[in-house]
Amino acid sequence: MSGNTESPTERFKRLLSQTTRAIAAEPDAEVSFGGDNPSVAGTQAKLPMPPRKLDRRKVAVSRGHADAAALKLAHHDEALHLQLAPQNGDGRAVFAALEDVRIEAIGTNALPGVGDNLTAALERHLDEKGYRRMEDRQDVPLPDIISLLAREAVTGRPVPQAAAALIDQWREEISEKAGDALKALADADACNDQERFSALARQLIDDLDLGDDTGDDSDSDEADDDSPNDDGSNDDDGDENKDDQPQEEEAPDDDNVPDFGEAPEGEADLSDVPQELEPQPDQPDDDEMHAGRARPEAMMDSGENYHAYTTEYDEIATPTDLCDLEELERLRQSLDSQLESLHAVVARLANRLHRRLLAQQNRAWMFDLDEGILDAARLARVVVDPMQQLSYKQEKDQAFRDTTVTLLLDNSGSMRGRPITVAAICADILARTLERCGVKVEILGFTTKAWKGGQSREKWVEDGRPKDPGRLNDLRHIIYKPATVPWRRAKDNLGLMLKEGLLKENIDGEALLWAHERLMCRPEARRILMVISDGAPVDDTTSSTNGGGYLERHLRDVIAFIEKSSPIELLAIGIGHDVTRFYRRALTIGDVDQLAGAMVEQLAALFDDDVADSRQRRAS
Repeated sequence: MSGNTESPTERFKRLLSQTTRAIAAEPDAEVSFGGDNPSVAGTQAKLPMPPRKLDRRKVAVSRGHADAAALKLAHHDEALHLQLAPQNGDGRAVFAALEDVRIEAIGTNALPGVGDNLTAALERHLDEKGYRRMEDRQDVPLPDIISLLAREAVTGRPVPQAAAALIDQWREEISEKAGDALKALADADACNDQERFSALARQLIDDLDLGDDTGDDSDSDEADDDSPNDDGSNDDDGDENKDDQPQEEEAPDDDNVPDFGEAPEGEADLSDVPQELEPQPDQPDDDEMHAGRARPEAMMDSGENYHAYTTEYDEIATPTDLCDLEELERLRQSLDSQLESLHAVVARLANRLHRRLLAQQNRAWMFDLDEGILDAARLARVVVDPMQQLSYKQEKDQAFRDTTVTLLLDNSGSMRGRPITVAAICADILARTLERCGVKVEILGFTTKAWKGGQSREKWVEDGRPKDPGRLNDLRHIIYKPATVPWRRAKDNLGLMLKEGLLKENIDGEALLWAHERLMCRPEARRILMVISDGAPVDDTTSSTNGGGYLERHLRDVIAFIEKSSPIELLAIGIGHDVTRFYRRALTIGDVDQLAGAMVEQLAALFDDDVADSRQRRAS
């Protein structure tokens, strides 16, 4: 008997790796496991971890993930893809989805077994995104709609049952606008030629008014209704009326601050760790601003003024405004149950950040003083020479600026599923860690009240659809945790992010201004704004009526203003989409499981830079 017997899971992973290399015709390809979706970078493929207990369906799903990665290794040129992709957010997302359709169609049409595996993985993906529970067609992200219709056209395989009813609600409209372009994609020769297929994909995107054209056209009665467009925006805008409601802060339960302890490999219990900080009587309370208007002042941008058609339907809400207490508690329990898989990893990262911050707050000593604590290290001098004077020392606090951190979370529909869950978990644990280090934390979210415009758009239609209306959707900004409220009292609020139907569209520029304005009112010496997003701003109605780049231009102007003219330190983390093209200090992660490490490292780097600067100033 050999001592090197493989477990069934390890054997299955080995076979998946070999199959991936064989289909990709890349014998030297590096195959690893982790994350939720297959990803490819160069000759490296990362596959989701197979479940421990395998049945026929789970095997097919895992094989589908492996086949998707293998086909991408074999048939995708990333440099060419980036060169040919549209520059606007919506167009780029649809272009990427169509490229995935092309790649998988090659395998599906050549090998029916591969097609079956890919279908199993797709059905699992749709189930996880909740398509069976959706009833409103506006809940379906546009790239999913187009990719499922394109997949049907290119492979001849029907739309999976989970999404069939929703896609049928879009089928007639898409066919009217881009039916010919969809049929052209089905050309087998085009599927094998990435450049030719990309040209056809760009034609389809243009037919749907999702191209790079940023003209300020679109005064037509029909286009603004349903033709989604890209994003971007401009600037200038009015003031924000807020209903301030002071939030009373509770004192800590005791004076001792416990430690997280080292997180074991399997789990890490952080539930009883956080201890709230003493409120500062002279520090102004955060306003919770129920149902205030969410649009602070914007800036001027090149050539055009960004504005909202109306702000009367915008709102700034707290979770209790949007959800009853019982449901909040249930959603928080759901979040806690999903926390287990990430607990150990995030706890270790939180401990690392905690140690680094505490190290920066260590106290220094002043020596050779005439009074204070007797310096035992220098007693030897007195023994050798009794005429020497006794030496004393005193502690002094190192300069560590009081700090507040705002986490601004994208609550758009494209974050649905694991991305929003991981973002909520990371925000939760990061808030606890920073509070223990004396750093105030505020957690905010941003989305819209409706898909494709709400009451704002209805008002615009009633007014006769005047030209250049500006923003045509109702903002919903959410205060999950004000800076003055301890984590213990706000922890249930984070469960709201899991509420079905909350996540809609995202208008990043105004959300960034709102978070910035709140931070400017804080008394701390150092203020940091961290944005967690998965791409560019998206609001179909606003983009289709004002031109494709309207929201994106505004976001760029807001970022430029904050980075160049504001004392607020701004950094961003993009999930699956490159945000470095917007933010100067930014990081893009390909897998949502990397979010915890990215957040901790970005914040730790900021604090490390602060300490280095203060040391340099003292040395000079």
